[in-house]
Amino acid sequence: MLRPERMSKVSVTGSRAVMDDVIETVHELNLVHLSDYDGSWEGFEQGDPIEGADKASEKLVTVRSLESILDIDGEDAGPSRIVTDEALEEELESVRTEVNELDDRRSELENELRNVEERLDSVKPFADLGIDLDLLSGYETLQVAVGEADEDEVRQALKRADDIREFGTFSGDDTVAVFAYPADAADEDALDEVLVGVDFATLDVPDAEGSPEEYVEELQHERQKLESKLESVENELENVKLDTAGFLLAAEEKLTIDVQKSEAPLNFATTENAFVAEGWIPTERYTELTTALGNAVGDRVEIDELERASYEASHTPGHEEPAGQEGQSGEVAADGGTTMDDDQPPVVQDNPGVFKPFELLVQTINRPKYFEFDPTVILFLTFPAFFGFMIGDLGYGLLYMGIGYWLYSSFDNAAFKSLGGIALWAGGFTALFGVLYGEVFGLHLVATHFWEGALGLKSAPMKKGLQPVNADYALSWMVVSILAGLLHMTVGYLFGFVEELSHDPVDAVLESGSWVLLFGGIWTWILSAQASTVKPDFLYTIFAGEPFSFGFSGFSAEVGTLGLAIGVVGLVLYIAGEVKHLGGAGLLIGLLESLSVLSDALSYTRIAAVLLAKAGMAFVVNLLFFGVYVTGEGSHAAWHFGLGHMPEVGTMYHGHEVTSIMFGGLAHSGIAGIVGGLLILVIGHLLVLALGVTSAGLQAVRLEYVEFFGKFYEGGGKEYEPFGHDRSYTTQD
Repeated sequence: MLRPERMSKVSVTGSRAVMDDVIETVHELNLVHLSDYDGSWEGFEQGDPIEGADKASEKLVTVRSLESILDIDGEDAGPSRIVTDEALEEELESVRTEVNELDDRRSELENELRNVEERLDSVKPFADLGIDLDLLSGYETLQVAVGEADEDEVRQALKRADDIREFGTFSGDDTVAVFAYPADAADEDALDEVLVGVDFATLDVPDAEGSPEEYVEELQHERQKLESKLESVENELENVKLDTAGFLLAAEEKLTIDVQKSEAPLNFATTENAFVAEGWIPTERYTELTTALGNAVGDRVEIDELERASYEASHTPGHEEPAGQEGQSGEVAADGGTTMDDDQPPVVQDNPGVFKPFELLVQTINRPKYFEFDPTVILFLTFPAFFGFMIGDLGYGLLYMGIGYWLYSSFDNAAFKSLGGIALWAGGFTALFGVLYGEVFGLHLVATHFWEGALGLKSAPMKKGLQPVNADYALSWMVVSILAGLLHMTVGYLFGFVEELSHDPVDAVLESGSWVLLFGGIWTWILSAQASTVKPDFLYTIFAGEPFSFGFSGFSAEVGTLGLAIGVVGLVLYIAGEVKHLGGAGLLIGLLESLSVLSDALSYTRIAAVLLAKAGMAFVVNLLFFGVYVTGEGSHAAWHFGLGHMPEVGTMYHGHEVTSIMFGGLAHSGIAGIVGGLLILVIGHLLVLALGVTSAGLQAVRLEYVEFFGKFYEGGGKEYEPFGHDRSYTTQD
């Protein structure tokens, strides 16, 4: 779980005569992640694609283009089928011709329709005027302009113009037509020059005659005919899609496989008579590879396990020579051979099904390197717990679980399924903590009917600390959040320590071990009785009876002194590491960065802060609908929702005297109040549900990525992409 699946680098060497059979067998296994050959071996060249590769690639481009035109997706596939080369050659050309002709016709109709639409848009303002189009142009001395403008402004400008002798205007709702005789000395652009000073948006007069209304009707009729023709073509294309979708998807898959096989030799090292292919496979499947190739080509190939990848940090990448090349140097692999390329092994995260969804959170940052710990299992153990603790409500938890189940069951996409799985676990923990808090949608019904009613307890075992009477819980959750953070980060530093230990034990101690000592020592001192007068009192009371009776009132002063000494040792080791890498500047940098022993831990108090914030939001929503009355005063005040009715001040209710009414509640203010209150209640809780994702979810993710991953995780692993193809639309020939 904490390590990816172990990988082995294998080599397949054989005669060129069996290379095609080897490619066919390896492709069907869908097992080998091929390594690239870059031409670095003397006497070996990069292999050439198998004959027909270019033709298959061209056909594949054609098929994908046809699928795009017809808007085909996987749901249109139908049953899987066999696609022969002969059927592909004949049917593909027929489909290509038909689809291209229809697509060309569709494009022509769309262009014609677009042109008609543009003409309609241009003539509509003239229909507003009600003047025949041939009357708006063609004059020798009369100047005409049509545009969108304020008629009064236009007339005032024309009256002031010396170059205009006579004029007249006609207007519709938004359009103005201006007819003007220029003065004898005026030029042919006199009207345009006058209108420059007015907010006048000129419209071009359409090249048509007669009534603009009739022209609009003519264009609308033409548009209807074009739309009918276009719809007919679209229907024909849809029919072609229904008839050919299965064939095209199967053809794409077959051609994809053909291209993969034909281009495989580009990864091989070849001579005139032999070839060498290398790649990575899961170690436990090595026998499967040897058996399959043995059955296919017998002893005409040699298969070697060149390297069984270690989980220790890899050496510097470089190129190596193949075994048996005299006079050539090369780094020897585990079995005495050498490899064509010292590439890093690809990563197959090895997590059981229950942990699988959380690989998505890891891969969002980056896939782990082969030599790194895979933090998926830690995310599974901590992320839902952080999230559930912050929301802590049975009602919200069940809704999150419902959303998660819908995502998981409704989508085939792996990412959506993973999100669904994460939501299921996060919702489950939210519901669990909701039961422990005794809350459902912010109401204490679980506490009343389960913990107090069914089990006879005084109250729910946990409280959020929102009310004055439970304020001690709020301080407790701050400390609990810090303690959870210390454990969380310590695991991260231990991961980093183990990873660095195999590479450089000294760096492991200086970089990760120092922080474990520093964190553990300093926080042991903080939680000790030493210098207790300058520390908050709640550090010594929250686990000694207020509110938890664990009998812990702080470490002794002697333990505190020991913790402080350990912390100083950790600080010295960390500064030594900084000085080792940065020289003299490392002293100052080490001192400054050591302060994060406090800031990193205090960052986890956001867990308690979000807990109180979400509780407060749910409280306000319920307050507006049900109303709240108060019993007790000051630090002993308790708030209660008016679920049945709102008691009066001074009366006894459930054994407590009502001291004040915080808010009467819309539910107790008539029909209109109930209707409006129900709307607020539903929308309010949906808002809290949504903000739970953006606050609790994002804060939990931040703690994982920044505080935990930052202690050991780099990422950047190579994805395992085996040479092969999972068939969905075709069956074997």
